[in-house]
Amino acid sequence: MTAIDKSAIRNAATVIVVRNRRSNPSVLMGQRGARAAFMPNKFVFPGGAVDADDAKVPLARPLPQLCSARLNESAPPGMARALAAAAVRELWEETGQILGTPAPWPGAVPDDWLSFAGTGHRPVADALQFVFRAITPPGRPRRFDARFFLLDADALASDPDDFSAATDELSHLQWIPLDRVRMFDLPFITEVVLAEITARIQDDAPPTSVPFFRNNDEESLFLRLRGTPMKD
Repeated sequence: MTAIDKSAIRNAATVIVVRNRRSNPSVLMGQRGARAAFMPNKFVFPGGAVDADDAKVPLARPLPQLCSARLNESAPPGMARALAAAAVRELWEETGQILGTPAPWPGAVPDDWLSFAGTGHRPVADALQFVFRAITPPGRPRRFDARFFLLDADALASDPDDFSAATDELSHLQWIPLDRVRMFDLPFITEVVLAEITARIQDDAPPTSVPFFRNNDEESLFLRLRGTPMKD
């Protein structure tokens, strides 16, 4: 088994599931453990690193074309599909929520997907909207190039209040009203993403340009994925 270089920047997907977005919107979050190497004790959205097999997963329905185009900017070819699959898998693993459609899998199921496939569903990505990208600043114990996806809870194939299939990666899973979420212990980047989500909560269409918080050893920049700097 190949060891993971924990200092390397890993591609990752995060899912912001929104419920009742037209009336009293709330978001699905959980708390990381006190001993976690990355963001201990913080309340976060479900998400995690892309696995090698995610790019091979047969999505029953693909990402919206616009989202794929933005995901593939400043990224290796084919990254959009892997990120979409990772988003579905991490959502399932950390919350027990299913973003899929009842269907058999063609061919062998990757090991990391066996439990999801066991629900009788194949993953779908057409309800995911790519809304934010951020690279963890240097000096942290883990670094990720994270893409944030907005998802309406109505697209779930599971009961949004049933977390019984979740692993123990996140505790205190709950729907937090958007107007109360800043009362919780949140990472800085989560605060930034929440501001972006709040501003577009009533918009059903994916954004034509996506904020990109790019951190490297030389500088930190707020850009937009269409090649343009963000305006003040």
